[in-house]
Amino acid sequence: MSTAFSLAPLFRSSVGFDRFNDLFETALRNEPGSTYPPYNVEKHGDDQYRIVVAAAGFQEEDLDLQVEKGVLTVSGGKRDTSEGVTFLHQGIAQRAFKLSFRLADHIEIKAADLRNGLLSIDLLRVVPEEAKAKRIPINGAQKPALQH
Repeated sequence: MSTAFSLAPLFRSSVGFDRFNDLFETALRNEPGSTYPPYNVEKHGDDQYRIVVAAAGFQEEDLDLQVEKGVLTVSGGKRDTSEGVTFLHQGIAQRAFKLSFRLADHIEIKAADLRNGLLSIDLLRVVPEEAKAKRIPINGAQKPALQH
C-alpha cells in the first residue's frame, strides 16, 4: 500500500501555484525539522509577523540572518569557551544551529533585534500596487480575439 499523497486534484483549477505545491510536498515528506533552538512564529495583525528564536548565550556577532530565494535562514556559530574553564555541568547548549523559514511572496524583513537572549525578527507583508486586486471592466463591444 502506497503512502503517497497526490495534490493534483487541488491544483487542477489553479494557475501559478508551483511554489505552494512544493511547500505542501516538503511538509508531507515527514522530514524532522530542527528543534534547536526553540522558536515562535507570531502574527501581529493582518500583515505583520515576528519570528522569535531563543538564542541564549549567543551574541550579535555569533548570529547570521540571510534571505535567498524566499527562504530566511537564521544561523548561529558555536562560541569558544574561555581557556582554563572546566564545566562541572554544562546545561546551556551553545552548539551551532541553522533554522530555515520559507517566506510567502511580498514578505519583507523589517528589523532584527537581540535582547535578553531572544532574537526577534520582524516581518511585514508589503503588496505592491500592481499585485493588488483591481476591477476589470467588461465591454459589450466586439473586440478582436487575441493572437497566439
